[in-house]
Amino acid sequence: MPVYVCKGAKLKCSFGSSQPDLNVIQPVKPVYLHGEPMANIQDYKPMMNIQPFGQCKSLANPSVAVATAAANGKLQEMPCIPNITAPWMPGCMTIMVKGQPALTKDSKCMCMWAGVIEITDSGQK
Repeated sequence: MPVYVCKGAKLKCSFGSSQPDLNVIQPVKPVYLHGEPMANIQDYKPMMNIQPFGQCKSLANPSVAVATAAANGKLQEMPCIPNITAPWMPGCMTIMVKGQPALTKDSKCMCMWAGVIEITDSGQK
């Protein structure tokens, strides 16, 4: 049985240094799970749903690559600015939240800077 995700879920990026919470914004008739708004696969927007992951260490990130080159090849972590352009996958196709598949704990999404973003805690209380 899938574990559904709600506002406050903990996120982790494979190249980030911190674990921000997922923010779920449902201004009209939210769907609640244990008192928190339930997430769907469309809750992937950077800075709105997904906050920065602290420091980024991916050389695919231009700011990290430039800083590392300036430091003669010694990896320089730079502030994370998530660059996500596609929804979470996979969602639960049998449970719809606001017309979209529900987000589950095994869903992942990708940052354009090569980071894999996953859910480490569903946010359920």
